[in-house]
Amino acid sequence: MNATRFDAQIDRRATSSQKWEKYADSEILPMWVADTDFMAPQPVIDALHQRIDHGVFGYTNTPSELNRLVIERMQVLYGWQIEANDLVWLPGLVCGLNLACRATGESGSAVISPSPVYPPFMSAPRLSDRSLIKVPLKRNEDGRTLIDLEALEAAITPETQLMLFCNPHNPGGTLYRREELEALAEIIIRHDLVICSDEIHCDLILEAGLTHTPIASLGDEIAARTITLMAPSKTYNIAGLGCSFAVIQNPELRQRFQRVRKGIVPDVNLLGFTAALAAYRDGDEWNRAQLDYLRGNRDYLVEAINALPGLRLDPIEATYLAWIDVSAACLENPPHFFEKAGVGMSPGRDFGDDRFMRLNFGCPRALLEQAVDRMRRALLNELPA
Repeated sequence: MNATRFDAQIDRRATSSQKWEKYADSEILPMWVADTDFMAPQPVIDALHQRIDHGVFGYTNTPSELNRLVIERMQVLYGWQIEANDLVWLPGLVCGLNLACRATGESGSAVISPSPVYPPFMSAPRLSDRSLIKVPLKRNEDGRTLIDLEALEAAITPETQLMLFCNPHNPGGTLYRREELEALAEIIIRHDLVICSDEIHCDLILEAGLTHTPIASLGDEIAARTITLMAPSKTYNIAGLGCSFAVIQNPELRQRFQRVRKGIVPDVNLLGFTAALAAYRDGDEWNRAQLDYLRGNRDYLVEAINALPGLRLDPIEATYLAWIDVSAACLENPPHFFEKAGVGMSPGRDFGDDRFMRLNFGCPRALLEQAVDRMRRALLNELPA
């Protein structure tokens, strides 16, 4: 597939795009929220056209073919055997995090989560009347951001009922290895916890030779206490269509999860199902091309950012998100500094560490190069007066 498909700069400014409307009245480049600027796979677009042409948009059940595709996908990619009854379809992944908090423990119990992490990990416990225990991540000698398992275990209290986990990690880009997951699973089992594993970026592995491992696929004992959250949204840039799913193999846990969603969380809409079905059925060739393009963007960005004064960017194993350490630049207000330079990134403080900024490189290379050039000029005090 020709890379020019990903080089195309599609004007999103008049589409009510959350990403682009944030800076609608300025020249700031939006490099923040995690959707890409790539057109979705053609099979997805064609399937949506066909469904719309049908002209009737009533209440819709989960297509049986979609369940079958997901079950086959888990088996082929991960050797993980699940059943249709294990699947709970949701209109987004964030509601899954909140439902997981409500389905485990009780009011006043504790949820533990590594930090920094995707902001809903920090808000979901509070919104569910749970307390949050944050465990700082650590950077190893290879520049990978990992859970400090000793610190994690030391932070678990008798009130702790649930762990929220993110793999691949957002914002750090870490892909956890099997042995690292096995060590984590052992702690979860020994302390009788439930783990909710956000694996939404599992199809966006950039580092050659690495493969994703769902923590629930490690064995029956950990599967029985895992809520796995996945979605086609990040992979195929269809987040606005609202379709994700939870895999919950423990019937009792799944029943609790279903009970707390009743009357609050709606079903997936028919266009979300249509897009998900087409993406999982016919989108893998497109994603392989996207991954090649994203690897090129990543390689360019890592080299370019590490050449800028005061910035550091560690290796990115997965996702299209760069977690940039700006601490050595000694900026008083990093988000404001870079917005003034014309680059709108996600503030690190939203993830739990204000020494960092998160940059979304899921965009045409020319746009990425423009953003880096603006950052360079600002850091070198070369912005025009």
